[in-house]
Parts: sequence; C-alpha cells; structure tokens
Amino acid sequence: MSFEQVSIGMEDDHHVHRQASTKALGIALAITAVIAFVEVVGGVMSGSLALLGDAGHMFTDVLALGLSLGASMVAMRGATERHTFGFLRVEILVALINGMALVGISLLVIYEAIGRFSDPVEIDAGIMLLVATVGLGANLIGIKLLHHGSQENLNVRGAFLHMMGDLLSSVGVILAALLIYFFSWQAADPLISIGIAIIIMVGAYRLVSQSVSILLEAVPSHIEIKEVEEAMLGVDGVIGVHDLHVWTLSSGVHSLSGHVLVKDRNVSSCSPVLRDIEKVLDMRFKIEHTTIQVETESCPLDGCSLNGRENGDRQGCDLDHQRK
Repeated sequence: MSFEQVSIGMEDDHHVHRQASTKALGIALAITAVIAFVEVVGGVMSGSLALLGDAGHMFTDVLALGLSLGASMVAMRGATERHTFGFLRVEILVALINGMALVGISLLVIYEAIGRFSDPVEIDAGIMLLVATVGLGANLIGIKLLHHGSQENLNVRGAFLHMMGDLLSSVGVILAALLIYFFSWQAADPLISIGIAIIIMVGAYRLVSQSVSILLEAVPSHIEIKEVEEAMLGVDGVIGVHDLHVWTLSSGVHSLSGHVLVKDRNVSSCSPVLRDIEKVLDMRFKIEHTTIQVETESCPLDGCSLNGRENGDRQGCDLDHQRK
C-alpha cells in the first residue's frame, strides 16, 4: 500500500468519525431538549433554584448542542476556491462560544444562589428529587453517546462538557433534595448550586483555552517544535531546517510548513527525501498535512529557482512540495 493510499484512508477515517459524532450530537440534542422542559416545570412546582438553574443550563445546552451539530455538519463540507482549508475551523469557533456560555451560566447561578442565602425559599424536595433523577438518567445517556467523540474532537468535547455539567447539576440537585427532605436544610439548595457552578467553570476555562490556542495557531500541545526539527534533520539527505511552523486546523487535524536544506542534487532526487520526512512527521507527531520547500546547499537560504539565479552562476533545486 502506497503512502498516498494510507493518507486517503486516514482522511476517510476522519470523515467517518465526524459522521458518527454528528449522529450522536443529534440524539443528545433531542434528549436534552425534552429533559430541559421537564426540569423547568419541576423547578417551578418545587421552588428549587438548583433545579431551575439546572434547567436553564440544559436549555443553554440545547443551544450549544444545536450549534455543535450545525458546526459538525458544516465541517464535513469540502474545500472551495475561497475556503481552501474547508470549514473545519467552524467547530473551533463553536467550541469557544460554548465555553464562554458555560462561564456566563455559572456566574449567573452563583449570583442567584448568593441571594437565596438571605432570602430562602420553601422547597418541595419530593418533586425536586423525582425530576432530578429523571434528568440524571438522561444525562448519563447523553454522556455515553458523546464520550468517544469528545476524545477526538474539540467541538464534541464542548458539547460533552455541557452534558457533564448537567450530570453534576443533577447529582447536586439530588443531594440537595435529600438534605432538605431528611434534615430540612434549605441552604443546601443554593450551596450546592455554587459548588456545581465552580466545577463547570473549571471545565469551561480549559475549553476556551484550547479553542483560543487553536485560533491563534499555536503549536499543538502534544508537539515540541524542537523535536519536530530534530526528527526532520534525522532524515537521510537533510542537512538543515528553517522557517518551521506547526499548527492545528481543527481537532485532530495538524499541519506543518517549513524549508529543508539538502545536499546539492537533481530535482527528481528530492522526492524520496520528502516522502521520508512526511512519513516521520505522520508516524511520530500525527501531522498529516505538510507543505515543505526543499533548497539545496548551493542555493542561498532566501531562495533559488529550478532555472537558477538570474546571473546563471548558481544552480540548485528549489521544490515547493505540498501534501494534503
């Protein structure tokens, strides 16, 4: 099997994974919408801030999951003449929006909970417990659906974190309901709401941080640029590397561009060197999209051409090679 066939196979795998993630997002969206409505009714009937906060969080999750689903569908569209990288970055933008929404919701819940300490409300723990238990079951199903995709896709991870926040909220509401039912401790409702909000904000911060890092085209966290340079220098025929850039297009899709200096040779003999570099980058660093310019030692590092310099006294191979 050729390297090109392997590359095409890996692209197909990415597409299959995106299709599976899109289906999972659709099912999770339907479940969340139904449970959010149930929790609003239950929160109003019981008077529980924790339950209403969880319902508000779930309604925001409906929006977040909808955005994630839309982004996942758009990301599967191919490249165009204007969008030559396709629409993969849409997922990262939605992940950033989801993370910021989580922070906003958490701050609102904390604000409302603080007010409850000075102005407590009588709560029907029975209704609160029943609705929260139903919500817990639905959240477990949603988390199961999104777990695999969240490990490979930042957009799905954003939706997954929303579902995890819902799960924690449901557990907190159940705990608060039990404390109120058995011990008449009304303060448990706002106190647990604050704890849940803080936990959600920690996950949201990580999501926002990763999204911003990708949008700023930072080097992926699992890659050290020095190690990449050393690996390229280890390829037979390569004697120098410069202008090296590594960034992430979208979750799991990494790109590299750079210049490599080789010993003076014919243009045709550069191809095996490039193939060896590509294999090393793919196998060691999971970098599948590369654009590499090859320069020979007889050329100045500011470039040369296949026909030589204008004065005709410098010859060499300057091959701009790109693989997608």
